[in-house]
Amino acid sequence: MVVSPVYAEPEELVDMIRDPHKQAGKDYVVIDVRGDDYIGGHIPGAINIPAGQMYDRVNDIITEYANVPIIYFHCALSQMRGPKSARIYSETINNLGKNTTQQVKILRNGFEGWHHRYRKEVDLIEDYDKNVWAWAIEDEN
Repeated sequence: MVVSPVYAEPEELVDMIRDPHKQAGKDYVVIDVRGDDYIGGHIPGAINIPAGQMYDRVNDIITEYANVPIIYFHCALSQMRGPKSARIYSETINNLGKNTTQQVKILRNGFEGWHHRYRKEVDLIEDYDKNVWAWAIEDEN
């Protein structure tokens, strides 16, 4: 089966995170490909692998998460780094000839969209530092 990344709406991932029967790393995995902009908060259970390391680490990621049904990629906006990382991941699986039913998804609007919608919901952002996001909160007022 050819693996091709598709966009996922944030609500889909919220449902996964809040489902008491789902576990990050087993039922789904979130790969946050932000670099220095990772500080200040992230999606619960997200694994930070900066986009610049994707080529070097993609085979390890494939091996480690081969049995996870859904893998989500995102960056700040999911316009460049997130989609490119999802493409690298998918193309590597396809080039290796892996037979998988794993779904590869790109989180629509990335972490900035996630922050905008869910920053007040403590179960949806880990390691949150409102000072890092002061610029975004001020823009909303």
